[in-house]
Amino acid sequence: MASHAVLPLPWLACMVAVALLASPSPAAASRAARAPVRGGDPTVGFTEVSLTEGNFELQHPYDLPSGDRYSFHGDVRQLWVLSSDKPHSPNSHTSPRTEIRMRGYGYSSGVWQFEGYGYVPSGTTGVSIMQVFGGASGHATTLMLHVYDGALRYYHRQVVEDGIYDRWFRLNVVHDVGASTLTVYIDGVEKLRAPGHGGDSHFFKFGVYAQRNASSCMESHWKNIKIFRKD
Repeated sequence: MASHAVLPLPWLACMVAVALLASPSPAAASRAARAPVRGGDPTVGFTEVSLTEGNFELQHPYDLPSGDRYSFHGDVRQLWVLSSDKPHSPNSHTSPRTEIRMRGYGYSSGVWQFEGYGYVPSGTTGVSIMQVFGGASGHATTLMLHVYDGALRYYHRQVVEDGIYDRWFRLNVVHDVGASTLTVYIDGVEKLRAPGHGGDSHFFKFGVYAQRNASSCMESHWKNIKIFRKD
């Protein structure tokens, strides 16, 4: 569990505001994550793989300790970043992020699935909260899910789910590499089917990664992260 350093006052004020307006209590978070799934179960026919904490690789602004942008209490992972933060590596020219890369289950073929319960506080916008990394022909990713003004979007384009703020939702993303298709489910209901972007090396990521017109503070909470594959 990460230790917590004293945060700069502007960010501390932001965190207090977010906590008062949006953050659920641990008990509420636990109840929400255990709530029955509306719709079907996208994991039927898949096999869950084994995960340990070693499979969760944290990426955060390189000049800050992890505890300044990440906490893991109980079974809830809280990730946040500022639009003014540095990238995750001194050699990177990408936007600020606090993300978790799922290690140990990179893939180049087959059918794979990510599952997690996510929560995005109101005010967080212009941010990627989940991605399937790896693509071809100039694409770094084959899928990104962005949040803009309370809507979950496929990249910055079509709406996948509206009204995403201030509630727990179950997210399932299925990547069929051979068919080059991705299917996104929210609370067990299919919301998007999109073509892949090629590539021969993929893995899952989640958290917050600044995109166009990002808010000054970006935050998401996650729990019950699982990976499945179809045999």
